Amino acid sequence: MEESDVSGLRSARWFGSHDLTGFVHRTAIQAEGFSGFAVKDRPVVGIANSWSELVNCNIHFRLLADAVKRGVLMAGGLPLEFPTISLGESLMKPSAMQFRNLMAMDVEESIRAYPLDAIVLLGGCDKTVPAQLMGAASADIPTIMLTGGPQEPAYFRGKQLGVGTDTWKYADELRAGKMTQSDFDELEASAKPSAGHCSEMGTASTMTSIVEALGMCLPSSASIPAVAARRSQFAEATGRRAAEMAASQGPKPSEVLTPEAFDNAITLLMAIGGSTNAVIHLLALARRVGYELDLDRFHQISEHTPRIVNVRPSGEHLVQQLFHAGGVASVLKELAPMLNSEALTVTGKTLEDGYIDAPEPDGKVISKLDQPYDTEGGIAVIRGSLAPKGAVIKRSAASPELLTHTGPAVVFDGIYDLGERIDDPNLEITEDSVLVLRNCGPAGAPGMPEWGMLPIPEKLLKRGIRDIVRISDARMSGTAFGTTVLHVAPEAAVGGPLAIVRDGDPIVLDVENQRLDLDIPDDEIERRLKELKLPDPRYRRGYGRLFVDHVLQADEGCDFDFLQSLPDEEPQRLPYGLFSGWQGGW
Repeated sequence: MEESDVSGLRSARWFGSHDLTGFVHRTAIQAEGFSGFAVKDRPVVGIANSWSELVNCNIHFRLLADAVKRGVLMAGGLPLEFPTISLGESLMKPSAMQFRNLMAMDVEESIRAYPLDAIVLLGGCDKTVPAQLMGAASADIPTIMLTGGPQEPAYFRGKQLGVGTDTWKYADELRAGKMTQSDFDELEASAKPSAGHCSEMGTASTMTSIVEALGMCLPSSASIPAVAARRSQFAEATGRRAAEMAASQGPKPSEVLTPEAFDNAITLLMAIGGSTNAVIHLLALARRVGYELDLDRFHQISEHTPRIVNVRPSGEHLVQQLFHAGGVASVLKELAPMLNSEALTVTGKTLEDGYIDAPEPDGKVISKLDQPYDTEGGIAVIRGSLAPKGAVIKRSAASPELLTHTGPAVVFDGIYDLGERIDDPNLEITEDSVLVLRNCGPAGAPGMPEWGMLPIPEKLLKRGIRDIVRISDARMSGTAFGTTVLHVAPEAAVGGPLAIVRDGDPIVLDVENQRLDLDIPDDEIERRLKELKLPDPRYRRGYGRLFVDHVLQADEGCDFDFLQSLPDEEPQRLPYGLFSGWQGGW
């Protein structure tokens, strides 16, 4: 629809008319205890809060929202907080990823439907950040993000731990008989010591770092610990900036989320050894603003981007140490020769303006470009007869000797099959085998859960083997590690070649040459594909059915096909309906 002729603030379309429609809109606010003065010629800033007692990553958001409100009020705006659904990877089944698009729809429609001049997105846990960004990008009114920050490091018997990375290692020790159950119970009591998202460079910390590289938050805010006073100080500053953006009606997400900004984000992703999940989220977000970001762009950038951040799982430190070393701003400063430094950010200034005064690399957590921890980026894209549309591997967290490997497949037809047989003492498997998990992709699981970090069989663990090649159409936690090929596309459930792999089939992995092949004759592959019978959809009704029917494949970001930007339409920034007049049914 066309925008109203009412000039000035977007919210004035609701509150500015002196008729029945304006009367109803203003009394709705006055019923909450606000005066008419509160909305008269004053920018309204919406705070999209994903707080939930079901998501420990976001449990401190009420205090952060209060700080944002304080900042909005200081700058002369009216803050109005509203809830959105909240996605927590630890408790949601089958996966928070299944509900990322639902949350994006929640955010988008809430922004569009209400009288808001600017938005503060308050997110932290893995899928919350991309969901909010995707929704805000589609609504396209001025938006700034405040992320929640990493939790405090855990300590177990004097050793500093990450929330996920070290847990997976100890779990293997328990299954291998190297750790007692009572020791593991003691670990449980200390594993998550505070509010905030994962303390290593998992998906949450990766996405919050990327938000800064995209220019969608205040500079130097991404890695501040969740419980630090500076987190609340930046929340206040975010509120002030949001009120300014509301008054000036910009910049909008479409002005910040440019192809150059995405290249900056991918460059940072590779330099920090970030989560493979970020690939899917950036692909989806780009399509919300009409940019057809290609999977191969990630590999192109990765090839000439060194890894300069030494944080688990692609290193030894935690995000708290990254913060003390200068944070994402210092990483961006060191990457400056490789960045589009003139890219616009939500500050109204360039990306360079945000990192120019950041500290120099300390050489321990952040290295110089000419002394990197790895000469290439953390993630590689591979293709071949087993993944015609691509797959990804976090080579920075893999075993170097396994990045070129040929071995026989050991196939699992889903998560229940894996759970029943992975520790069967009669399982025919060796350290040369390739574990294959299928029917766990976007449509198959559905929701593409983090099941791709397949456990090493107990019989191999007891022999001291801690890594073998694993392949799936699922995702894995950003805190995980190992030689794990993920996001195989097309997935098995829609007829991808992963569906026809049989036990014993030779599989060839060659990361340097970007290859992942099922090493059997082409005519045999064609024959098996013709005989393949696809599984029935797991859901027949509800949101699950909507998801299965409309989700795109991993190489396109797993968004819904109907949520992508339309090339022949401007973003719909206003809802359908009357903003003035004496008509009922507004």
